[in-house]
Amino acid sequence: MPRDKEILRKQLFKFSLNLKNVLWGGDKIAAFKGIDIHSHNVGESWEISGLKGHESIVASGQHAGASLNTLIKRYREQLVGGRVWRKHGDNFPLLVKFIDASKDLSVQVHPDDDLARRRHGCSGKTEMWYIIDAEPGASLLAGMSRTITPQEYLEHMHDGTLLDVLARHETHEGDIFFLPAGRIHSIGAGNLLLEVQQASDITYRVYDFDRIDSDGKPRQLHTDLAIDAIDYTVSRDCLRHYPNRSGNIRLISSIFFDVDRIIVDGSYHLPMPHDAFLCMMCVEGHCTVDCGNGTLQDFKRGESLLAPACVHSLDFKGKATIITATV
Repeated sequence: MPRDKEILRKQLFKFSLNLKNVLWGGDKIAAFKGIDIHSHNVGESWEISGLKGHESIVASGQHAGASLNTLIKRYREQLVGGRVWRKHGDNFPLLVKFIDASKDLSVQVHPDDDLARRRHGCSGKTEMWYIIDAEPGASLLAGMSRTITPQEYLEHMHDGTLLDVLARHETHEGDIFFLPAGRIHSIGAGNLLLEVQQASDITYRVYDFDRIDSDGKPRQLHTDLAIDAIDYTVSRDCLRHYPNRSGNIRLISSIFFDVDRIIVDGSYHLPMPHDAFLCMMCVEGHCTVDCGNGTLQDFKRGESLLAPACVHSLDFKGKATIITATV
């Protein structure tokens, strides 16, 4: 129980907008979320985040204006669950984003936990992507097309031929990609997607298509740092397959997070994960959610909700596609 003995009542948390303008961003996120903004280079919407400087802020209700980190410190296991609290403490273990790539993102790689802790004092970054929408011909890079050596990697970097040894995947609505730390990757232009990842912002940029930043300078590359982080082998499990049916489907099961897809067509009852929170992101449609507090929460495309561990189950009514994530 928290030191101040406060009790967290059953409720669902919705957070304020947290949009990021980037060189490769576009205007799909505004349309997807049904909001009116004047910027046309929004590349990311940070939906649920506890990262310092990017904390999610509660949008309304009793806790309006409080950060996710403040809530965790105040309510501990009531919010994130006892087993999550014992492992992660005040650090929310996931980061959830919507990403709109109007141009190709840089080719990058993320270190694993061991390397990230030794170098940066934080966790590594394993992530997954759910493709919400893909323009005709859209694709992404993930993994190697053939196994190479670190020395060959440096040679390809020197020759400007790195793309020649990366695996390209066409993308379609509903595709799932799993990217464990070490898997080199790049989101291609024309993709709108949901990203669920470990709560880390450590990225090694290895190629950026010779682009110039807002100051007229090439963006920094991390060629040498990436050498020890990259998995140079061919990966056969980048694109994941799953049964396309209504109800609840497990998309990704890993030591870092579990991600499900729920198709609500009328009504659906969902027990909460054992002793943990649940992130919910609506990627299509509209429904209501009852968390057992006597109030129906409206939930529509482009919105995200956080259900705390003190909630026992959720009841959905409507017609919607929802992606959930927990640890």
